[in-house]
Amino acid sequence: MWARPSKPVTIHPSQLKIGLYVWLNIPWDDHPFLYNKFRISSEEQIAQIQGLALEEIHFFPNKSTVEPGPLDKSAPHSGPSATRRTRIPVVGAPDEKRERLRQQKEAAARAERGWERAAATAREAIIGLANNPKHAGELISDLSRETASLISRNEEVLLHLLGEKRGDGLHFHALNVMTLSMLLGKVMGLSEPELAELSMGAVAHDAGKARIPLHVLETRVRARHEEEFYRQHPSYGVEMARESGVFGPMALAIISDHHEFLDGSGFPQGKRNLSLPVRIVALVNRYDRLCGPESPQQRGMMPSEALANLYSKEADKFDGKLLSTLVRLLGVYPPGTLVQLNDGSLGLVVSPGSDSLKPKVLIYSPEQTREEAPVVDLGEVTDLKIIEALRPASLPADVLEWLSPRQRLSYFFSAQRKTP
Repeated sequence: MWARPSKPVTIHPSQLKIGLYVWLNIPWDDHPFLYNKFRISSEEQIAQIQGLALEEIHFFPNKSTVEPGPLDKSAPHSGPSATRRTRIPVVGAPDEKRERLRQQKEAAARAERGWERAAATAREAIIGLANNPKHAGELISDLSRETASLISRNEEVLLHLLGEKRGDGLHFHALNVMTLSMLLGKVMGLSEPELAELSMGAVAHDAGKARIPLHVLETRVRARHEEEFYRQHPSYGVEMARESGVFGPMALAIISDHHEFLDGSGFPQGKRNLSLPVRIVALVNRYDRLCGPESPQQRGMMPSEALANLYSKEADKFDGKLLSTLVRLLGVYPPGTLVQLNDGSLGLVVSPGSDSLKPKVLIYSPEQTREEAPVVDLGEVTDLKIIEALRPASLPADVLEWLSPRQRLSYFFSAQRKTP
């Protein structure tokens, strides 16, 4: 369980020991560490801190596992005070640290810009399918071809958790399903044309809900006649998509069958024999709805809870290989998960890593803005690991406000070719 740091206590650098949770109260650029507050884990870190020539160090007793060592003022730790504005020479590779952070922020910004463009198109198209299906279909077709090209032609495609998004919400779920489905489709070997049609079906999979009254969509427990009405939305969606004249058989099957399951328990027809694209969208659709229910009366699951639920309670409904691939894609701690690290730090997972247990984590650093705070790739740091996922309700309100985990998760991707 994460605990807020207590009041910091000042000690001399000679008193540093492994296990002390310290605060380097100097600019982030003036030291070689990934962030300013952390638990010391090695003699090398002690030597690096002492090499900064600070006159004093702050530590937090309640987050430390040891007491400070004995004071030795004869040790050569004199130098500019941490409170002065003098630039302190750093130990290690600060330029590399800054460059890595710059690249991470740049990739996240690309994803943000991509989402904004896609959101504008998706919002217009989803609304327009009911009234102007031909124009809406062309918008979805253009968006899907462009997205498929980006994903299929780039070797490195990274999933990102985006910043706070506002709006009517019609496009949030559609874009999440499109993004995750296409990334999953790429891993499963779909071609660029197949990815484009997969995208079309994913964007428009819920278009038929335009014909369902809002109170029926948002009711937590529907009456029998309301549920029967609700279960017609795939058929309505197919009718609207056909009117546009641009959806192929694969995309139409996705719209028709995205609520069908392999065990025959789905709707509207209880099918069991489902194509790969349908199986992909059915799985991703269910995952995203577990995290962000349609009804405001229901509590969304944490991303890690949603994956665990799919494995433990709903595995018979989905393709086992796809489910395992989705976990590898998202990681054991998917984007949107609040986590505590073994050095006592708190963070928000913002992107999967190369290892399913080692994502990229935005470190809670209240002395900085979210935009300036470090993002740590746990796959590149051998002594850091996640010890638990945290429920938002377990954290103070001001901490949650800084981390800003959304009830409605928004995902998008950045793509680039790997450089040799």
